Amino acid sequence: MMLCFLQVEFLLWREHPSLDRSSAFLSRVYREDIGPCLSFTRSELSQLVQRAVENNSLTIEPVAMSALPLVKASALECGGPKKCALSGLSRVCQHRIKLGDKGSYYYISPSSRARITAVCNFFTYIRYILQGLVRQNAEQIFWEVIRLRREMAVAKLGKQEMCHILGM
Repeated sequence: MMLCFLQVEFLLWREHPSLDRSSAFLSRVYREDIGPCLSFTRSELSQLVQRAVENNSLTIEPVAMSALPLVKASALECGGPKKCALSGLSRVCQHRIKLGDKGSYYYISPSSRARITAVCNFFTYIRYILQGLVRQNAEQIFWEVIRLRREMAVAKLGKQEMCHILGM
């Protein structure tokens, strides 16, 4: 069986798994997937989101539609029901995020939510590996990691763009 360089990087990481970015495997995932997926117009907030995802301290919750008109002054900084805090674009924001224990909520668009959750799903699986909760062989784990990386790429591109690329 011939191994590709991606599998080799993964197998080397799996010998001593950690969340340390210095491994070739995680360095590649950060460079090719996580970084681009969590790169938004508001770069300072993007960095805070990435840190919260890494620390497993980010909360995403739906916004009750009846509560939307009650948004007051903080909506300017945190987006609002009609402006995504991460992209700055006018979008209907049906979810909001909270970073750690901070009191501020940030309203996010569906595309921003998809990008964040794709990265969260990847980190959740990596944490499961670190905790010894994944009971599959290395090849099965590798292909699940590839699937999660593909999910980040699709989220970054957006569903419409991906469907166009794939001719769907």
